[in-house]
Amino acid sequence: MIDRRFCIAPMMDWTDRHDRVFLRKFSRNILLYTEMVTSASLEYGDAEYLLKHNNEEHPVALQIGGSKITELIHGAALGEKAGFDEINLNVGCPSDRVKSGNFGACLMTRPKLVADCVKGMIDSVNNIPVTVKCRTGVDNLDSQSRLLEFIGTVSEVGCKTFIIHARKAILSGLTPKENREIPPLNYQRVFSVKETFPELEIIVNGGITNLLDAKSFLGRVDGVMVGREAYQNPFFLEKVDEFFFDSPPKGKSRVDYLESYIPYIESELRRGTPLKHMTRHILGLFKGQRGGKKFRRYLSENSYREHSGIEVISNALKLVT
Repeated sequence: MIDRRFCIAPMMDWTDRHDRVFLRKFSRNILLYTEMVTSASLEYGDAEYLLKHNNEEHPVALQIGGSKITELIHGAALGEKAGFDEINLNVGCPSDRVKSGNFGACLMTRPKLVADCVKGMIDSVNNIPVTVKCRTGVDNLDSQSRLLEFIGTVSEVGCKTFIIHARKAILSGLTPKENREIPPLNYQRVFSVKETFPELEIIVNGGITNLLDAKSFLGRVDGVMVGREAYQNPFFLEKVDEFFFDSPPKGKSRVDYLESYIPYIESELRRGTPLKHMTRHILGLFKGQRGGKKFRRYLSENSYREHSGIEVISNALKLVT
């Protein structure tokens, strides 16, 4: 069983395998999600590379985007074989690229197709769950009744977990960034889904920036998913295990967490991974702290040089310690 009381959202260009290793340092319990991987890329591209992850990331879920059933079946099977703990179907991304490919949030207007896709994915895996991440609605099709119809249709084929971003998606006129900010949050709509389908596991996503608010949601839904705050201010996660999983306080500092990440960085450098791929995920670690801006600037200016090594991090740390 996967504990979804606290999840980190899939974020394109952000939650890559290096970031997931770093975020895992803050909690053994949070559920991590990959960036969205398209079913077409798993079908026709380098699936082994796309599915690469580290053992220390677990529990970790693979998010797939697509609407072609055969591709999704293949992708789900590959994800399980690669060792992921969950396969998640993206029915919430509002980007133009996703819309033109007929997947993401636009699929909320086609609940029967989503159900067929999910059924195929469920049948293609053996021991891991298939879940759905969606919005509360799309454009003007955002009534409570339509959302409940969507959840009901998809749950009938065996999907038991829905992660719902508490905003509708506006597919014409807003960028993906604006879709994360402009449509108003409607947590009550997500709560109503749980009230209507108490047997389902409902996770709420969107606008969560502190742990007290996050924990307060557990009286209404089964879990929370946090996105940008966890990435831009990762020390935000320091008390997650204490707040959500009844663990004793860790009492670790920002420096402690960074030092625990350094052995991984060193191992990746030996494999030829450029330093910039790892350091971009730690830029927000000292957010709001004395020397934090200098730390961020130093990493930004020096990690991108061709032969940058671990000494760049050592020098950056001197600015905040």
